[in-house]
Amino acid sequence: MKTKKKLGIPHIFIILSLIILAVTILTYIIPAGEFTRIEGPDGRMIVDPSTYHIVEKNPATFMDFWESIPKGFVEAGWVIALTFAVGGGFVVVKKTMAINGAITWLSKKFANKGILIIPILMITFATIDCFIGMCELTMVYVPIILPLMFALGFDSLTAAATALVGSAIGFSAALANPFTVGIGQKIAGLPLYSGWQYRLIVLISMAVIGITFVMRYAAKVKKNPESSIMYELDKKTKEFILGDSSAEVVLNTRQKLAGISALVLFGIMIFGVFNWEWEMPQIGAIFILMGVVAGLVSGMNGQQICDSFMEGCHDVLLGALIVGVARGVGVIMSDAMIIDTIINGLANLLKGLPGEITAVGMLIVQTLLNFLIPSGSGQTIVTMPIMAPLADIIGVTRQTAVLALQFGDGFSNIFYPVSGYFMATLALARVPYDKWMKAMLPLFGLFTLASAVFLVIAQMIQWGPF
Repeated sequence: MKTKKKLGIPHIFIILSLIILAVTILTYIIPAGEFTRIEGPDGRMIVDPSTYHIVEKNPATFMDFWESIPKGFVEAGWVIALTFAVGGGFVVVKKTMAINGAITWLSKKFANKGILIIPILMITFATIDCFIGMCELTMVYVPIILPLMFALGFDSLTAAATALVGSAIGFSAALANPFTVGIGQKIAGLPLYSGWQYRLIVLISMAVIGITFVMRYAAKVKKNPESSIMYELDKKTKEFILGDSSAEVVLNTRQKLAGISALVLFGIMIFGVFNWEWEMPQIGAIFILMGVVAGLVSGMNGQQICDSFMEGCHDVLLGALIVGVARGVGVIMSDAMIIDTIINGLANLLKGLPGEITAVGMLIVQTLLNFLIPSGSGQTIVTMPIMAPLADIIGVTRQTAVLALQFGDGFSNIFYPVSGYFMATLALARVPYDKWMKAMLPLFGLFTLASAVFLVIAQMIQWGPF
């Protein structure tokens, strides 16, 4: 008797290539157009919403399709570089055994209450992104918390969700995210960080939804490890991350000092992000330095440090490649000049609808546009000059329009495969994209529903000041 062959999900490269192909075809259908850019209130170039005009068509050619991938690697260069720096530096620190020693200690401390580590970490990550809006830090968090989650009886998806969902909550419902709230309110002419009281209610509510969802999944895995969607794949990952978990790790003085040096440098990195406006180049540099310093302090020689760093880069190679290929979507649309046309068309669809419905419509539009412009500041600069005056015309408060931007730009970041830091973080956690979507898509539905409710309420109470 012949067994029916199962249809599997195509490789992520095939999925992304099909998306690029679809966008390439659209460049022959969607007219090319653009808005005139003018200097905004903070010196940035923003869109003048009254200046949209059709320009000469520039559809993507056969070679443009293939060139979009290497061009994507160039445009996503810093995310790719940070992925390699984090992956390589972390493995060097791991080879010193300092991480294994810390995991042994934490596992004992949280032996009977391991589930509590999830809300503690998620609230921490949400708080950080609530104020600095740097989702790329999830690439830093995951390698650190992955072995801890394994030791406490959870799986790799729990580790990825703790970092990604926690970060997305803080970024999307932020009180003072400079890239969405800050720039958005400036463009809309609102007092900077006004309306924080309502956003605080939103932030707490979204945190409850996200943390509850992740904890329920983690508790199920803890109770029955075979119920994990990552059960088979995690067998190999656990062996690599934890090694012989039955053997208690006892660190010598040099290994302890290596761990302390890594912690100090990690602290300097966090301080630099908050106080010195450090971005991906500086974060990547710290992780390379962390690997070198920890390796030398622990007694590793130069060859061992280099080999370990290369091993870490190899581990995240797939994720780094995905980031570059995904960026090809934006390259095609930008070169063909169809992004402004799509934005103009979606904005026109919202005209003439009741305020509450339009507020939800803005959420849908911003969520769709986040696939085309996977950048918080980029999407804000392009869309808010259109959405702010549109809000006045259709009777939606500008404060509500900014909130729709926050929701639309934020939560979809951890579901769209074109989001570079998201795909890189999954790679660091060794969680395939299809597994993530299968387990976490219901959470996206909950976030979207809650976002719509909060937008309707904001419009009903005429949340302002205007």
